[in-house]
Amino acid sequence: MPYAAAVAEIRFLLNHVAGYAAVAATDRFAEATPDLIDAMLTEMARLSDEVLAPLNRVGDLNPARLDHGVVRTPPGFAEGLRACAEAGLNGLTADPAYGGLGLPQSLSAAVHDMLSGACMALELAPLLTMGHIEALQHHASDEIKAVYLPPLIAGDWTGTMNLTEPQAGSDVGALTTRADPAGDGTFRITGRKIFITWGDNDFAANVCHLVLARLPDAPPGTKGISLFLVPKYLPDAHGAPGTRNALRVARLEHKMGVHGSPTAEMAFEGATGWIVGPPGGGMAAMFTMMNNARLGVAMQGIGVAEAAFQAARAYANQRVQGGGPIVRHADVRRMLGTMRADILAARAIALTCAVAIDLGATGDARAQARAAFLTPIAKAFGTDVGHDVAHLAIQVHGGAGFIARDVRITPIYEGTNGIQALDLVGRKLSDGGVAAGALLDQVAADCPGLTPQVDGLRAATAMLVARPVADRGAVAVPYLRAWARVLGGWAHGLAAQAGDDARGRLAVFYRQHLLPEADAKLAEVMQGELGGLTVQDFVD
Repeated sequence: MPYAAAVAEIRFLLNHVAGYAAVAATDRFAEATPDLIDAMLTEMARLSDEVLAPLNRVGDLNPARLDHGVVRTPPGFAEGLRACAEAGLNGLTADPAYGGLGLPQSLSAAVHDMLSGACMALELAPLLTMGHIEALQHHASDEIKAVYLPPLIAGDWTGTMNLTEPQAGSDVGALTTRADPAGDGTFRITGRKIFITWGDNDFAANVCHLVLARLPDAPPGTKGISLFLVPKYLPDAHGAPGTRNALRVARLEHKMGVHGSPTAEMAFEGATGWIVGPPGGGMAAMFTMMNNARLGVAMQGIGVAEAAFQAARAYANQRVQGGGPIVRHADVRRMLGTMRADILAARAIALTCAVAIDLGATGDARAQARAAFLTPIAKAFGTDVGHDVAHLAIQVHGGAGFIARDVRITPIYEGTNGIQALDLVGRKLSDGGVAAGALLDQVAADCPGLTPQVDGLRAATAMLVARPVADRGAVAVPYLRAWARVLGGWAHGLAAQAGDDARGRLAVFYRQHLLPEADAKLAEVMQGELGGLTVQDFVD
């Protein structure tokens, strides 16, 4: 069945649930009128359906490969990415001073939802480049911005981020890549990075790497990490790609899914790089890019979930057993209802997060706090929903599909979902629960029927805030999941108020069949322990 971007659903949620009108009412985004947003969504939906979706199977059957040191991408991917660039994708939210459109993150999130459902392997390239652009805008010198931002925004160059090393995954502070001063304002970068998404390609004029590394006198841990811009080709005096830099793709990973996206091990062998931000400021700069990517990855999970649901719904209506289509069976409708209800919930949470990011960009401190609080919930729940919906879609197909392969990576990269939960109970509660309380106040005001769950979250939040951060980890995941379920109930309540009878029925389904998980997770949180299990219980 052909994929169709859920543009009407996205419009509805932006306007009636996520509160996009508040973004359009700001001076910063005054030009991002509803008519303009509608036009951009329509064009990006066409791009998703007509250009990217046909490439999804192509990328799966023709994986990216390393051919004598050159990364060869699947047939049609270069043309697909050029079409994205010509539509303005790379510069969607970028500074107009460098050729960007300066549009809201709300639109960007919606677009990545559609593109991911069409072809996630291809969508990863602009997602990384857009995050790269944002990091440079916030932290790079004016000289670096002038050289790198225009071709990145135009789509002539692509961007990556290089964090992970064999011994340093989530423990970024353990990285060993070196940055030795060259005496001319540049640095020589030496080390290896693994799992680098779109680490190279065979169509961009240049590939720009943001690399975390240590200066010679850097202290241990994350405080000693700096960020460096290391291009594949060194720009000449006119900013054009010149001499080849001392870096290479050592190998490409063989993956279970997302075959069209080259995942590289990068070898930096004294490569020339420029520092981005101050010495020791690498993590702060990189988190600008990672927070952008975390919302983008949430949209990947949601987009793939949408594609899986569409395929399952079509199959359930076409597959005949016992004299009629299998959609007649109550359990099949239960699975389809679960998919549809969770996609709405996850999409609404993520778009609400994007709206908060946009309002925060105007200087609204309360919106900044809300965006920070919602980001780990959006990432974790969006990607869990992607995986769970794909799992159910396979069940509807009776094992005839393998949709889950591509989306399985999303709960892992950009910070595992367990780390998102630790972030929520740690940094995001460091304000004493103020941001959490403000969000719960709004949920309670909008949806009085959620009062029991809201009260439960208040009690759980107060209990966690009263504990040392180190003692919160055992219940971090159920706490995040309870939040996601309650926020999903809020989204369904608002959608039902603004929508038709079908949305009302879906909201009832969510309330009866999915919201009760919040009560179970809150009970788990209030236990506060792991039933006495210790490390010794799991030692070989």
